[in-house]
Amino acid sequence: MMKTFRILFTGVGRRVELIQAFKQAANRLNVNLKLYGADMAGTAPALVFCDYTRKVCGMRDADYIPQLLRICEADHIDLLIPTIDTDLLVLSQNAAKFDEIGTKVLISKPEKIAICRDKNYTADFFESCDLKAPRTVNDYQLYHGPYPCFIKPKDGSSSINAFKVENVSELKVYSEQVGDYIVQPFIEGTEYTVDIFCDYEGNQLFITPRIRVAVRAGEVLKTEIAMDEKIIEECRKLIAGFQPCGPMTVQLIRQNKTDDDYYIEINPRFGGGAPLSMKAGARSAEAILKLLLGEKVDYSDVIDDGAVYSRFDQSVCTAEGKRKQPILGVIFDLDDTLYSEKQYVRSGYKEVAKLLGDEALADRLWTFFENGKPAIDELLNELGCMRRKEECLEAYREQIPEIKLYDGVVELIQTLKDRGIKVGIITDGRPVGQRNKIQALGLDSLIDDIIITDELGGTQFRKPCDIAFRIIQRRWGIPFEQLVYVGDNAEKDFQAPKQLGMRSVFFRNKDGIYFDNRKNDVQEIDMISELSI
Repeated sequence: MMKTFRILFTGVGRRVELIQAFKQAANRLNVNLKLYGADMAGTAPALVFCDYTRKVCGMRDADYIPQLLRICEADHIDLLIPTIDTDLLVLSQNAAKFDEIGTKVLISKPEKIAICRDKNYTADFFESCDLKAPRTVNDYQLYHGPYPCFIKPKDGSSSINAFKVENVSELKVYSEQVGDYIVQPFIEGTEYTVDIFCDYEGNQLFITPRIRVAVRAGEVLKTEIAMDEKIIEECRKLIAGFQPCGPMTVQLIRQNKTDDDYYIEINPRFGGGAPLSMKAGARSAEAILKLLLGEKVDYSDVIDDGAVYSRFDQSVCTAEGKRKQPILGVIFDLDDTLYSEKQYVRSGYKEVAKLLGDEALADRLWTFFENGKPAIDELLNELGCMRRKEECLEAYREQIPEIKLYDGVVELIQTLKDRGIKVGIITDGRPVGQRNKIQALGLDSLIDDIIITDELGGTQFRKPCDIAFRIIQRRWGIPFEQLVYVGDNAEKDFQAPKQLGMRSVFFRNKDGIYFDNRKNDVQEIDMISELSI
């Protein structure tokens, strides 16, 4: 069985593009990947795009590291990736504790993190790498020009409390406002961000300079990939001195008058614009998965030089409010939502037993299934006829099953249709088997629209892929906000509906194969007949 890798992002916040980049990388590499997002409030937009949400206390709380350790151990996390500056030092200092429980933290060494957290040390470090950096002072009274200058917190980030200052009077005012600050000469020129990614040993894999064409609150809105050889060579010096583990984001300004590069900041984490470099070819998310697989990854400069990326905002609902808009369409999952999948399994085992010439073998298959074992493999091994596996699987998969809908399903569907509400099904699985189920249940004459995701082009269209939901929405012409999806699998059923703005209902099917007793941020029912629209 293919191993499932689990990655936990702390401070996940608005990092939707980063989460999406990892999902796309997993699809390209055919890797089973589960993404976990840690957040204090549980309302960060990126959580909607994660497979699992884990609430945590504040990063300065004494229980923060113990809490993360408990989560990583319980969820068998393979890799922890921090995404904000305030998280870096404490995680770096405790990385060994995570190693002990089998979780790798993608983080540089504590002494290197300390360089980045104090801008005084940062400037000295740049100069130690033979790079230019604006000289800094910590007391405005010691700053004697030139003007304009720049004042910012010595451990700041995201351009918070960072100001361009025109004269000494303004500098005095801002010094009282900013607090623990540094002052630097203002460098007039073109701003660059460089997305750097290295392996665990600090070997460079990607160096991607980008021009910061438009910026808001420190976050890039528009960027142009600029594979400038001078900057790339300078960053190689930086890598040699820093030896980063994983991602590092560097900012510099190329002075207009002299074309000299002045380095101003290092953040040893994924920057907010890092997914833009990934789109251009610096596929660091893919590199991380390859490293988890134990593969060697080499340096690559196959990157789309000159590509321009513009970003935009999009909203997602992280907590449903009181329902005001009328529901105009209900889409159901099939297996373990409208009928018991265990009935299907039992029915299939009867077909296999008939094929093998002994109907009593169906009970033996069921015992293997209840014990969590691959039943057909176990039985054939026991009988010494593994050569018949393919024909047994064919008999199981192509059966016309003996199954029936849960009590109240027919009445529920008819009630919805009588009220003018469209009713659909989106289900994963092999088309022949799913079509046989639909026929056996009589659903083809009851339901307005049925999509078997594999029929769209393969298993990559299975949930949580949102394509099937978009297709039904376009067919019906109903806004996503007035559609509901009803499913039983908390792991995969609700990601796409939440991302699209649909409402969701979780059928906590205690008899289901994928029964999940966890509380979810969606409406819950214990019986399908309890659904109220």
